[in-house]
Amino acid sequence: MFDISRIRKGKTGRFSSWDKTGRNQDYWIIPPESSKVLADIKGPGKITHIWMTQGKNYRECLLKITWDDAGYPSVLVPLGDFFCLGHGIVNSFQSLFFTASTRENNKFNKGCALNCYVPMPFRKRAIIELINESKEKHLQYFYIDYETYDEIEDDQGYFHAEFRRANPFGGWGPEIIVNTPQAEIMNKEKLAWNNNYVILETKGTGHYIGCNISVTNFQGTWWGEGDDMIWVDGYKWPPDLHGTGSEDYFNQAWGMQKNAFLRNGSSIHEQDTGGYQTSYIFHVENPVRFQKEIKVTIEHGHGNHLANEYSSVAYWYASKPTKIIEPPPVEKRMPVMKNYITHQWIFDKNQQFTPFKVKLTDEMKKMKSEWKKKQTKK
Repeated sequence: MFDISRIRKGKTGRFSSWDKTGRNQDYWIIPPESSKVLADIKGPGKITHIWMTQGKNYRECLLKITWDDAGYPSVLVPLGDFFCLGHGIVNSFQSLFFTASTRENNKFNKGCALNCYVPMPFRKRAIIELINESKEKHLQYFYIDYETYDEIEDDQGYFHAEFRRANPFGGWGPEIIVNTPQAEIMNKEKLAWNNNYVILETKGTGHYIGCNISVTNFQGTWWGEGDDMIWVDGYKWPPDLHGTGSEDYFNQAWGMQKNAFLRNGSSIHEQDTGGYQTSYIFHVENPVRFQKEIKVTIEHGHGNHLANEYSSVAYWYASKPTKIIEPPPVEKRMPVMKNYITHQWIFDKNQQFTPFKVKLTDEMKKMKSEWKKKQTKK
C-alpha cells in the first residue's frame, strides 16, 4: 500500500505549528467560532501523514480538507471522529490508517496524540483547515507531512470523509430487547433501502474503504445484530453486498471485543466507558468499487428497531473532488452525557437530531403489541 521501496522524483515537505520566533510556544491558538488554514499545498502532490494533539474540543472542532480549488470540501468531520474516536472520548489504539495515544484512556476531553496515515493525493492544491465552533479558544499542535511531484498518475483518487449522526436513531421498537422473537421482523427490499442507517450515499466513480461507527447504548443490551447492506450503482435486491450482523461487518463475532487490530476493531469499548462504543473497519484489500453511485447502510438492531445514538464517518476515494453532506451544527453533535451517580442518560432535546423515523408496518405494530403484552404478564 505504501510502496516504500519505490524510488521516485519528488520533494518532501511539512507544515507544522512550530514557533516561528525560535521559542517553545509550538502551538496555534484558534479563537472561538473561527478557523485557520493549517496547510496550503501546491500540487501535484500527496499528503502522507497528519499528526495533531490537543486537550479538548474533539466534537466542537471540524477538520476540513478541500482539493484542487473546489468550491466545497471533500472532508468535513469532527476532529476526534475523523481519527476514529467518537463521543469526544480519547483512548489509545492502533490501526492501519489511524492511531491515538493518551495517558487518559476512556475519558472525555483529555490530551491525546492523533495520527492519520491515509494517503491523500491531489493534482492542483490541498487546503487543510481547522474550524473551531466552540465558544472558547482552541490550542492546537500539528504536523502535516506531504510530498510534491512533477505529476501523479491518472488513476489516483481523491480522499473523502463524511460524518453522519442520528440522536436518537428513529427505530420502531426501542423497548424491544435484541434477539427476542418480537425483534425478528422481515427487513428486505425497499424497506431495508429506506430504513437502514446510512453510512454513505454518494454519486460518482470511486471506491469505499471503510468507516467508523460510534454508538451510545441507551438500551444497555447488545446494540448490534444489524446486517450491513451495500448497494453499488443503484437499487436491486438483494444488494451487491449483504452481511450477517453488526459485529460481523466489523470482522469480529459474538459482540465487539476490546481489540484494536490493523483493519478492524474497537477504538473505544462500551465496557470501559459505561455505554459508549466506537468500532472501525477498513477495506484495504477489498474496497467496494462503484462506477456511478454507492449506498452503504447497516441495520440498527435487526430490522431497525433500536433507538440508540448513532454517529459515523465514512471514508472513500473518488475520481474527482465530490461534495459531502455537512455535519449537524455543533449543539446537535455533542455527546449524550450520563449521570454516573444515578447511571441514567441525560437527554437534552436541544442536542437531539433524528433525520428520519421508521414508519410502522403492520408487522412492526403487531410485534410492539406482543412485546407490551409480554411485559404486562411479568
